[in-house]
Amino acid sequence: MLNALEKFAPLPLQESWDNAGLQVGLTEADVSGVLLCLDVTEAVMDEALAEGCNLIVSHHPLLFHGIKQLTDGNMVNRCVIKAVKHDIAVVSMHTNMDNARNGVNWKIAEHMGLRNVRFMACKAVAENVEAGSGVVGELASAMAAADFISMVKERFGVKCAMCNELLERPVRKVAICGGAGDFLLDTAVEEGADAFVTGEMHYHQYFGYGQRIQICVTGHYESEQFTTEVFRDIIKSECPGVEVKTAHTNTNPILYI
Repeated sequence: MLNALEKFAPLPLQESWDNAGLQVGLTEADVSGVLLCLDVTEAVMDEALAEGCNLIVSHHPLLFHGIKQLTDGNMVNRCVIKAVKHDIAVVSMHTNMDNARNGVNWKIAEHMGLRNVRFMACKAVAENVEAGSGVVGELASAMAAADFISMVKERFGVKCAMCNELLERPVRKVAICGGAGDFLLDTAVEEGADAFVTGEMHYHQYFGYGQRIQICVTGHYESEQFTTEVFRDIIKSECPGVEVKTAHTNTNPILYI
């Protein structure tokens, strides 16, 4: 299972600050069932137990930093304790899956119906390994900016999006980066994209783009919600017969009130 995931998105593709890969558990353990999620929380751990799954595959790593005390003092520690106590392995595929071909951003492009999709910023990682940050593609037909934003909201299932002023020209070429993608905004402009869709951006980065590009920010969790579909497809293709379930627990810590 781990080999299948890492073959698709090798760990060297992850960013230097990341901590993808096996988080908790034994590499040779037999898998009774897999639960897919974006974040590992206590509720997700409980769902795995209830569903009889002894492997959790998440997008965001449970462990970003070293643990100096293994107590019940915080959520991460409690999740680790529960995982060890109940023999649940946790694997996270984060920026390596973001940067992999047909990974997170490619799945977003698929849901938006983009054509001729390619990496926006290619990365040189290793020989014969194709990787990059973000993707760019084209809509089947040009859309007015307001209609484009409505389409994005519908595809992502959100009631609102954070945008700059409406573009006065049609939107055809679209740049995408799931999660926190504001570092690619200028690259999207250089690529000649009419719109840039991402999960979150800093306030000051909205300034100065005016009619240069249509910014559409959906929310971090919302932008990466399709990641579990990538996991599911890999596991079903490479490990047939393994029961795979997608977590029903919504782990988004941000509420729109």
